Amino acid sequence: MTENDLKISLAAWSLHREFFAGEVDQMGMLEACAELGIGGFELVNTFFPSPQYFYLRRMKRRADELGVELLLVMCDGEGDLAHADEAKRLQAARNHRKWVDVAQVLGCHCIRCNIRGDESDPDAMRERAAEGLRHVLEYAAGSGISIALENHGGLSSDPRWLRSLVETVDDPQLGTLPDFGNFPPEVDIYEAVELLAPGAKAMSAKCYDFGDDGEETKIDFARMIEIVRAAGYTGYVGIEFEGERLPEREGIAAAKALLERLI
Repeated sequence: MTENDLKISLAAWSLHREFFAGEVDQMGMLEACAELGIGGFELVNTFFPSPQYFYLRRMKRRADELGVELLLVMCDGEGDLAHADEAKRLQAARNHRKWVDVAQVLGCHCIRCNIRGDESDPDAMRERAAEGLRHVLEYAAGSGISIALENHGGLSSDPRWLRSLVETVDDPQLGTLPDFGNFPPEVDIYEAVELLAPGAKAMSAKCYDFGDDGEETKIDFARMIEIVRAAGYTGYVGIEFEGERLPEREGIAAAKALLERLI
């Protein structure tokens, strides 16, 4: 593999404190991404003031002006694709359709869906989740938009279960979005990312704080990048800063410096 197989992107969520304080909107986050010298940007659906066509074209035009690639839309709050009630599963699938359309207009390659659900019956939930996802995938067929599943709470943070769900659906449009940090304490995060990285559609470099040596204080980034490369993943590794000690932009800059050194 060459050095250029991995590139650095910025997840909009990294600036969520500024967003909720009213200090920046998603367009401003895109501009901050460019100012920080980061070439890819990952959007969050709940940060859109409106998913209407005029706004989307303005966002795409601004990204092109800044030389930033719009990569994916992280979707929250659109219903439970694994709900025990079939009608609610179908409604959740329909709710995700507009984000497939949005991603296509923006030139993204992917949307991230959540699969959390009821942990009491993993096998039944896998079947329900597979059904809900197939409805989304059927809509997305031919669009060029992939569906990514992140370890994002509930059963999705069990890497073996999440991988088994992807294998059950067995669709090349469906893959994972491994997050370095979204695992419960009992899970070995390095083994988990190694399990989820093959076939990943995107990669989230969760980070919290950095020491005087520039290293992330909770996660061995060098080891993670080795795992990512060994899995054959190429493309963007997205900075997702969630620390509280550093200001968000300072944390993002520290993460960028570390990733640049590693890749």
